[in-house]
Amino acid sequence: MIFARMLPGPVPGSVFFMSVKDPMNRSYSFIVAAAATAALAQAAIAAPIPAGASLDASNPFAKVSSLPFHYPAFDKIKDQHFKPAFEAGMREQLREVDAIAASKAAPTFENTIVALERSGQLLARVSVTFSNLQGANTNDALDAIDREMSPKLAAHHDAIFMNAKLWQRVKTVYDKRDSLTLDAESKHLVERYHRDFVRAGANLSSADKDKLKAYNGEIAGLQSQFAQNVLKEANASALVVDTRAELAGLPDADIDAAATEAKKRGLDGKYVIALVNTTIQPPMALMTNRATRERLMAASLARGSRGGEFDSRTLVQRLARLRAEKAALLGYPTYAAYSLEEETAKTPEAVNKLLGELAAPAVNNAKKEALEIQKVIDAEKGGFQVAAHDWAFYTDKVRQAKYAFDESQLKPYFELNNVVQNGVFFAANKEFGISFKERKDLPVYDPDVRTFDVFDANGKQLAIFILDYYARPNKQGGAWMNEYVTQSKLLGNMPVVANHLNIPKPAAGQPTLLTYDEVRTAFHEFGHALHGMFSNVTYPTFGGANTPRDFVEYPSQVNEMWATWPEVLANYAKHYQTGAPMPKALLDKVQASKKFNMGFITTEYLAASLLDQRWHQITPAQVPADVTGFEAQALKDAGVDFAPVPPRYRTTYFSHSFSGGYSAGYYAYLWSEKLDADTVEWFKENGGLLRKNGDHFRATLLSRGGSADAMDLFRNFRGRDARIEPLLERRGLTGNQ
Repeated sequence: MIFARMLPGPVPGSVFFMSVKDPMNRSYSFIVAAAATAALAQAAIAAPIPAGASLDASNPFAKVSSLPFHYPAFDKIKDQHFKPAFEAGMREQLREVDAIAASKAAPTFENTIVALERSGQLLARVSVTFSNLQGANTNDALDAIDREMSPKLAAHHDAIFMNAKLWQRVKTVYDKRDSLTLDAESKHLVERYHRDFVRAGANLSSADKDKLKAYNGEIAGLQSQFAQNVLKEANASALVVDTRAELAGLPDADIDAAATEAKKRGLDGKYVIALVNTTIQPPMALMTNRATRERLMAASLARGSRGGEFDSRTLVQRLARLRAEKAALLGYPTYAAYSLEEETAKTPEAVNKLLGELAAPAVNNAKKEALEIQKVIDAEKGGFQVAAHDWAFYTDKVRQAKYAFDESQLKPYFELNNVVQNGVFFAANKEFGISFKERKDLPVYDPDVRTFDVFDANGKQLAIFILDYYARPNKQGGAWMNEYVTQSKLLGNMPVVANHLNIPKPAAGQPTLLTYDEVRTAFHEFGHALHGMFSNVTYPTFGGANTPRDFVEYPSQVNEMWATWPEVLANYAKHYQTGAPMPKALLDKVQASKKFNMGFITTEYLAASLLDQRWHQITPAQVPADVTGFEAQALKDAGVDFAPVPPRYRTTYFSHSFSGGYSAGYYAYLWSEKLDADTVEWFKENGGLLRKNGDHFRATLLSRGGSADAMDLFRNFRGRDARIEPLLERRGLTGNQ
């Protein structure tokens, strides 16, 4: 997945990969970061960035990093370097942009569009590093900088895209684009700039531009505050238990890790289970103590809506209103209509149709699964009806009954380094011919972070890959990919790409054993990384995974197929102690169980997607006074209000939706999965994990970034439009209407 916050502006993007953009709309991926209150946002807009000389030469951002591929000098970058670099970067870019706008020369592609592409490189360096670090390794100082700078960056973006002289030059080039001798990527860039200026309010009156600036500043601050609340609330809501017995069922290593976490918090003798981003918490699958599972579920569901300083309900209401008012000002009926215009789905109606068609069969499947769980509960004389906190625990029992295995049998075969080296990297080598060499000399921001040189099949270095897999209290939840340096021929940049997961770190000396879901996530996020590594475009706007949000998840989902591909699985699924391969009988059971629990998986995702749409398909007058009541009614109206299967994210901790990255765009995973499922069929039809197949996928799609229409790229790869049947078959949604 991809998960991220972005600077204000049009946003192609990804979850959990998320794409974020600097003020010139160049896209970078990172996790949700933070910003400020509405009052601070307005103050920041009113207060211009102080004038001054160029950035002090001692600041690491003053020049491009001298490390390979401009890899960030993490050992030299300090918290105090960011604010002056932001301010200098904004000053520098405004000087560059003002010079373009004031030019006496007639507007041309080179002196207007390409000049804009070259502008703001200092700001891009600091923005990308700051945002990525704040997602992966934040602290109070970075949060404070974000609160201050986020609304200023919004104002900076507006100063560029609402510059009337600049807009006229862009429009002049756009109007004569067909008569210019431009290659396809260059023409697409002209059209992209024109679209972005229009969507940023370039055609508005002076008074309406002022309104939009105010909206953008306040939205930026509130999104950032929401993101900070989610992280702080997750830490504050961690489950504390008094005895080891209450955690019965968890592996000893996990209980020891919970004791270590408690000690870190000054709770010696107790145990702390930290919360992950999703509603269902992983320990629920193993905990035998139902009361503890219930407490853990209650803590998860209550996040952001239980009062206190991290309650997000007021933020949600204000964000929903401001986004709706912004959309109306720009001439759209709702924020969803505004947001979806630049996605491949195009309209809320198209999204509603997809989600609506799948809701009933998904819930029907979930109810059938609930009946199977209830049979197990009744056979054990449990004396209770299945609830959300029971689902994962009893699902494993149903799986064991059906397929004669459970998750605990798999974990010894999924040791982290083996999964990475002999699974993720092995599959990439087979498919694309690329290879990896770990290096220890590059600086990192945390001792657990690893770096790798990535080499193409011809031996030439292709990228640097950063791997950051362990959870930390100062790290955003979820999993995502980002780019510290995005490929661009114009700027001469090669990719520096990172993957982030949130795997609990075991006690010292213990192996890191993954769940199957964590294995799948590692393959997924590496699919995003491949999108960034293989980028081969001219302009930074189109580099890496800078595609529409409902397309960017597609390549990453395709890469998940290799996690269970027999040749790949057999290469990495080996016992961490003996090295023995996973028994074929167990391998066969893993393969046979692919559709297992799919009713739950689809329903929890659809519920969150429908909530996201409901919040963004309202007018300002329809913003509710009761956030939780609105959520309950929305789920009921959509037919997904099935209590044992809560939404994957509730409104008050739904960072995808309210931190800016996937606002009105969480449906994107399912939309992308339609393309993914059809692509998997293509690979199977053409022999599977073969270099010729990978080379075709890379040449026609992965290397092209956002340099052409996304669906044209898919058609170039597949030879036709995608069919939905493979998706329905994969999710077990055929014959269930």
